[in-house]
Amino acid sequence: MRQEKLYDNSIKCKIDTHKNEKTFPRYRFFKKLVPIVVITFAIMLGICGYMEVRVKTPFSKDKLVDISRLNKNHYYWGSYRPGVYFGMKTKEPFSPVTGLMWYFQSTLQTGGKGLRHWCTQDDKLEKYGWTKHDGKNFGIQEIVDNKVLLKTSFIKYNHGHNGGDWTAKINVSHIEPNLRNKKISLLYYIAIENKTDGNIKPLIDYLSNSLVGIEGQTKELGYFDLSFNVVSENVVDQSYLVTTTPDLSYITKSVLINFQVAIDKEKRKKKIVLPSETLKTNNKQISTPNLIVLQVTGELPLELEVIFEHHNLENQNKKLTGENYNKNLNKYEKLFDVKFEEIFNLNSKGYTQDEINFAKLAFSNMIGSIGYFYGSSQVQSILNGAPISYWKAPLYSAVPSRSFFPRGFLWDEGFHGLLLSNWNLDIEMDIISHWFDLMNINGWIPREMILGEEALAKVPQEFVTQDESNANPPTFFITLQYILDHKRDELLSNHMDLLKKLYPRLNQWFQWFNLTQIGEIPGTYRWRGRKYETNIELNPKTLTSGLDDYPRASHPSIDERHIDLRCWIALASKTMAIISEILHKPSHEYKSTFKYLSNNNLLNKLHWSPKTNTYADYGLHTDKVKLQKLSQTSKQIKSTEKVRVVLEEPKNQFVDSSFGYISLFPFLLRLIDPSSYQLKKILEDLQKPELLWTKYGLRSLAKISPMYMKFNTEHDPPYWRGPIWINLNYMTVAALHHYAKVDGLYKAEAEKIYFKLRDNIIKNVIHQYKKTGYIWENYEDNLGEGKGSHPFTGWTSLTVLLMAELY
Repeated sequence: MRQEKLYDNSIKCKIDTHKNEKTFPRYRFFKKLVPIVVITFAIMLGICGYMEVRVKTPFSKDKLVDISRLNKNHYYWGSYRPGVYFGMKTKEPFSPVTGLMWYFQSTLQTGGKGLRHWCTQDDKLEKYGWTKHDGKNFGIQEIVDNKVLLKTSFIKYNHGHNGGDWTAKINVSHIEPNLRNKKISLLYYIAIENKTDGNIKPLIDYLSNSLVGIEGQTKELGYFDLSFNVVSENVVDQSYLVTTTPDLSYITKSVLINFQVAIDKEKRKKKIVLPSETLKTNNKQISTPNLIVLQVTGELPLELEVIFEHHNLENQNKKLTGENYNKNLNKYEKLFDVKFEEIFNLNSKGYTQDEINFAKLAFSNMIGSIGYFYGSSQVQSILNGAPISYWKAPLYSAVPSRSFFPRGFLWDEGFHGLLLSNWNLDIEMDIISHWFDLMNINGWIPREMILGEEALAKVPQEFVTQDESNANPPTFFITLQYILDHKRDELLSNHMDLLKKLYPRLNQWFQWFNLTQIGEIPGTYRWRGRKYETNIELNPKTLTSGLDDYPRASHPSIDERHIDLRCWIALASKTMAIISEILHKPSHEYKSTFKYLSNNNLLNKLHWSPKTNTYADYGLHTDKVKLQKLSQTSKQIKSTEKVRVVLEEPKNQFVDSSFGYISLFPFLLRLIDPSSYQLKKILEDLQKPELLWTKYGLRSLAKISPMYMKFNTEHDPPYWRGPIWINLNYMTVAALHHYAKVDGLYKAEAEKIYFKLRDNIIKNVIHQYKKTGYIWENYEDNLGEGKGSHPFTGWTSLTVLLMAELY
């Protein structure tokens, strides 16, 4: 039963209780009926209660992560805190975490402005990001702040018990000679969450009142030490903080409220320090702190080594510090360079060293942005009166943007997997395992995973709750299809057991889409989640499609037909048919579904507009809408905000005026016959500047569309209404490459466009990086300038695959 009709089918009964001769028989009838109604109602309540529980019931108690779990020794520790500039943690639900803060003594302001910790665009850093990171052994990051270079790096070694040991190094140097005397404060901390089964305690030299190290113990790690080594040409000051913090998202505030101003006796100047004592709560000294911070203040250049070691007698003489550290870091860099060239072949393709360095940075930021999260999502079902908590679970996933989106996004992760699976299939299969362990018994996976206090702190409240009726593009089928095309032997050799356990979840996911997102007539599909009643949006958003404000039918209705969703299901059925055959499972239904959905005659009947000769959505639509302020005398007005005014009654029709990415989906997912008129027309339209073509890539919506670059509300700027997005441009280039290779009438034309479009995208993304220091969420279509959040090293990093021609 479709959720939109649940309330339409309700039965209303009006009982006449007047006991006259005419009504009395009816009264007796209803009196007899009451027990039946009560029993039925009780049964229905039980069913509803059961259905309410299903939304938070896992698909299976057998977790894929238990099968896919990467070698604990090599992947246990990592830079799994993408939301901070630098930090280390383990792949455990409640892990000790370490992290870096810094500030300049001369510029720290009241309220904490100038203290760096969380990645945020408000800091306005010149640039930051991983220059090399292999996802396993090491990482190197460069941060430029106020013309000062901070180079953070780490190496993992002694891969023994629970990931062995690691050393991190923070090297600070001046970029310009006149900054030599600039004074910086580095703060390095370790914290444990309140639910961690363990403790940390400071090691204090009471003669000098200085922090010389930290001892700790957890159930998983056992006993460990954290020690520090400061290297400087100049005198440095040290201070420390031993305290408690409510949770990890409060660490910055916990440090800020404990800063003190002291007098440098030698220079008679004020300086900012930490209290250098164990703080008290309720007049009692803290016996079990969960946050310990070391502050080192000195003039540039300055270097801080942080050494994590297990209590293991065998490793006592194997510390990785000083020149030994530099030697090993150089070794890992060379191994990275060799592997990078073997996979992507950029040097052999003739790229310059600067261009190759860009590609290494783009890739490294993708793999270096993988985080490990743990917590419970807030979810909503149509049968739940209020949002409820999902089960507690871990998530190992890359993130789109460290500054703006440091959490997991379902449809983004399918694109991330294209790049990650080329480098390390073990990592990608582990990511897939974590995501599919989040599937409930109905086959639904939340589209956005906000797990843990750190992730939750970065999300506006209105976006926290995930609705079970809402889908997201099933891009993991793109990843799996890519793996089947390029990594099949490795998949079947190393991950067959996982694939077998994954299959039932993939099957249930497919069935969930095919059941909940189906349209009113056979062969059609419709994204749920659009607002039927809205008077402030020019065109109600379709967040579930991933293309948030891309203009669909102006008036959402159950008669809508969404071309992109239909194509996603076609791709999914094709991939499922292949996997079914590999695993010797019945594949007939999947093959039949793919054959049905890829039938060009039916596809054209449902989605080819005879008016514009383009693929399009279908629904209740009018272009004659605008935003305007109503008169103050209007009874409808509740504020001064602009509202939507409909100037012409909508009617069921093709949404012809929204030519753009949506119109390309049958082409993007390679469903069109290679000798068809439809392919010929799409190739022609791709090259028209008044439509999508620019010197920097394809814009998302045609320039002639009435919705092109229009605000969706008075305050919401255009998002998918003109800007250039690299994920859909990558899909376009990949489709052109496909049609340039298969037999068909338009091979030559597809190849010509392929080279031009690919070249335009690569040149602009690299140019904007050199110009701004960042890779961007999207790009402006007139001048190619980077827009949106930055750094956005999620799917924009697919530029590396464009350079390598890996599709």
